[in-house]
Amino acid sequence: MSFKIVVLAKQVPDTRNVGKDAMKADGTVNRAALPAIYNPEDLNALEQALRLKSKIKGATVHILTMGPARAAEIIRESMYRGADGGFLLSGREFAGSDTLATSYALACAIRKMGKIDLIICGRQAIDGDTAQVGPQVAEKLGLNQITYAEEILDLSNNNITVKRRLERGIEIVKAPLPLVVTVNGSAAECRPRHAKLTMKYKRAATPSERQEAGDDYTNFYDNHSYLNITEWGVNDIEHDVQWLGLSGSPTKVKQIENVVFTAKESKHLTASNVEIEDLMIELIANHTIG
Repeated sequence: MSFKIVVLAKQVPDTRNVGKDAMKADGTVNRAALPAIYNPEDLNALEQALRLKSKIKGATVHILTMGPARAAEIIRESMYRGADGGFLLSGREFAGSDTLATSYALACAIRKMGKIDLIICGRQAIDGDTAQVGPQVAEKLGLNQITYAEEILDLSNNNITVKRRLERGIEIVKAPLPLVVTVNGSAAECRPRHAKLTMKYKRAATPSERQEAGDDYTNFYDNHSYLNITEWGVNDIEHDVQWLGLSGSPTKVKQIENVVFTAKESKHLTASNVEIEDLMIELIANHTIG
């Protein structure tokens, strides 16, 4: 049985430790000032995919990511954990993409892959927090979707059963394949690297990475095809150029404001309504809340 799973993953700046240099004057993220990491909820999605792979004979898991050449690192990280390979969608034409342009490019790449049984991704990326790309990919591909997934409970008879974690409780949903599933951060953490897989795939690379290294390993990679990470540019996918990059991105950043929290003296309150209301007004005014 052949069962193809694609995990949509993203390399993101580590926004958990944002400093004063994290934003540029034009309102864009200064990615050079922040370390690049594997988007946390995409790791949760990868774990769900790998669990399915272990249960389904003949199942494969491949990563699809869009970004600069260095984004291939998260494909290798996935392979160290049990993924079979990956696809890097890269090129200047994709630069500046918002969620609409990103989902369009990813949908074009998925169509090129052929028949896919299941697409899994994290609920949202920490550099945008929009939770839009997964659902938009599903819409562009005309697929069903299940969001806020916490665990994939069963997959049988061409149907999938998923536990969703919602704000007010848990919901069990069953849907036919193929479809898109977005996974919450409350799902199981991704397994660590496997030592043997790390040794096996440590030389996995895209053509751009091999060219940049300047070493002639042509014969080596020809004889070790499992180390070849597929790299696609804009000419490798069927697309309408007006929907890519900045031209396909209607979202514009109007204003960026850095809110820096500093420790100050403590404040003691009584239970009086006046003091509580004054505190709420102060917190809203300094953007601590609201």
